[in-house]
Amino acid sequence: MSDGNFNRALLPSTPYRSGVRMGQLQAKAKAEEALRRALDEAIPALSAEQKQSVQEGFMKAFRL
Repeated sequence: MSDGNFNRALLPSTPYRSGVRMGQLQAKAKAEEALRRALDEAIPALSAEQKQSVQEGFMKAFRL
């Protein structure tokens, strides 16, 4: 007889969690691309190393 506690591993898997993670990864990729394009258009004089540094700082600040 069940006491209300059951092993969640026996439940069927749902795609919800993996869908959320996939959405987060897609949002991160879009944010990185948008920042790269913005830097290219707004400040074309920046060197590749400087752009990379800005991108790393942005991603680190927002944990993306």
